[in-house]
Amino acid sequence: MNDRGVTAEQERTSRRRLPLPDWPTTRQFLSALSALGITLLVLGLMNIWDFLHAEQSNWLHFANSILLVGGIALIAFTFHVARRDLVAPLTELRHWVNEMHNGNLSARLPKSDQPDFSKLYKDINALAERLESLSLDLQSEVEQQTQRTQQKTHSLEILYDIAANINAANDLEDLLTRFLHTLKDVVDARAGTVRMLTDNGEMQLIASSGLDPEVVKQEKLISIDRCLCGQAAKHGEVYSLDDLTGCGQFAGRPFFESDNIEMIAVPLRYRGKVLGVYNLFTTQHGLVEREDMKDLLTSVGHHLGMAIEKSRLDEEANLLSIMEERTRLANELHDSLAQSLASLKFQVRVLDETLHSGEESALWEELERIENSLDEAYTELRELIAHFRAPMDKRGLIPAVEQAIERFRRNSKISAFLQLEWGKTKLPVEVEMQVLRIIQEALANIRKHSEANAVRVLMRAAPGQDFLVMIEDDGIGIQDKIIEGGPGEHLGLKILAERAARVRGDLKIESESGEGTRVTLTFPMPIEEPENDGTVAVDFPAHQTSKL
Repeated sequence: MNDRGVTAEQERTSRRRLPLPDWPTTRQFLSALSALGITLLVLGLMNIWDFLHAEQSNWLHFANSILLVGGIALIAFTFHVARRDLVAPLTELRHWVNEMHNGNLSARLPKSDQPDFSKLYKDINALAERLESLSLDLQSEVEQQTQRTQQKTHSLEILYDIAANINAANDLEDLLTRFLHTLKDVVDARAGTVRMLTDNGEMQLIASSGLDPEVVKQEKLISIDRCLCGQAAKHGEVYSLDDLTGCGQFAGRPFFESDNIEMIAVPLRYRGKVLGVYNLFTTQHGLVEREDMKDLLTSVGHHLGMAIEKSRLDEEANLLSIMEERTRLANELHDSLAQSLASLKFQVRVLDETLHSGEESALWEELERIENSLDEAYTELRELIAHFRAPMDKRGLIPAVEQAIERFRRNSKISAFLQLEWGKTKLPVEVEMQVLRIIQEALANIRKHSEANAVRVLMRAAPGQDFLVMIEDDGIGIQDKIIEGGPGEHLGLKILAERAARVRGDLKIESESGEGTRVTLTFPMPIEEPENDGTVAVDFPAHQTSKL
């Protein structure tokens, strides 16, 4: 029972799923209607022939013939109406679809006399007009975007060319010359200038190209309140001037023979500060009215301002480096050769006293010391010339300090004691050199000024603590005004402080009259600097379009 129920349900489902017959097309319908009309025509003709040739005719045959002829006429009329009101509009619709498919978005359906198709045609034509409008808008937007992309690409090429010229420049003059030639080619300019702001509110012409030498001479230095250049410098915006008569009056002669020249003034900015202005003289009028050209000129101004500031900073850094090198050379001469000469001066004085005493053995002993000191001074001088560094013992800091203390004992005849709590600590060569020089300078001051009998040098390197170097004596002490430092013979104390700063250390000088002097140096573990592979890391800011 259940099986029969399931089978019946499946049959009903199958019947429901049977595909419906396709609805006949218009052409098929007209073909069937034509076949029906021909059939009725044949029947009608046969019926009329039978009516005419029959021996006995009745009105039924005649009426049947008339009905057949009327049916044929009705079918013919229906066929005509179907072709006119259905087939023709569909043919027009198909033709319109083919035109649209082929890309002719301006194709439209003709005006229809049929009310139903007339409204449909209007709606379809309105849709076609909307589609054509959207297509034209999209095409226009694509063309504009393509043009903007091409302009940006051109601007990037110009900026790349300018940046390449800036990097290839040897100095500021070469940089500005390359810049002006590149930018003159970009805007087809007749001439160009670069002016920098001075501290007294004037603008100095530092580079020019294409201008008459007499004009350049008159324009070397102008007031910031004068004409367009001053406005660009004050307000930091791009300006243009199509009449250079006023500029020619200031210069005492026309800038150019032709009056059809426009001047563009663009500020040179760096980190929000206006450094100066660059000018372009071109026959192309209205360049600054183009937004893309404004952005390009402003961006070029930023790049050039950055390059000029970098050049200035490099020059200052070079001067500072030269000054530091000179200071270092002076310090090295003071701590090495000057000390050796001072020691020789002291030994010559001792030699003079020995000559007056008449002790021949002591005389030869002093002469030997002087000869040894001359050899040491000569060695130090050769080291300075060859390497410009302290004659550090190749074995490290401790042997060099021991050698310095032994030389101090020999030259001064003052008892000196070295207390080492240093272990096997190793420091960078530069740090060891500064520590050695501090010890040497302190010992030299003791020999020359302290009148001490004993000296102690303590060197301590404890884990987790700062390094300690202490030099103390039992001499007459140092006066306060000498500790404060000053020029001349007290230069050594200032050099001691400079050397301590180089190792990020702290130098203390403690002294009381008649109680001796203590010099204490403490400094942290040196920071190892990473090796420089010759590359420079640069953070590029996100590109922003300058608003002019």
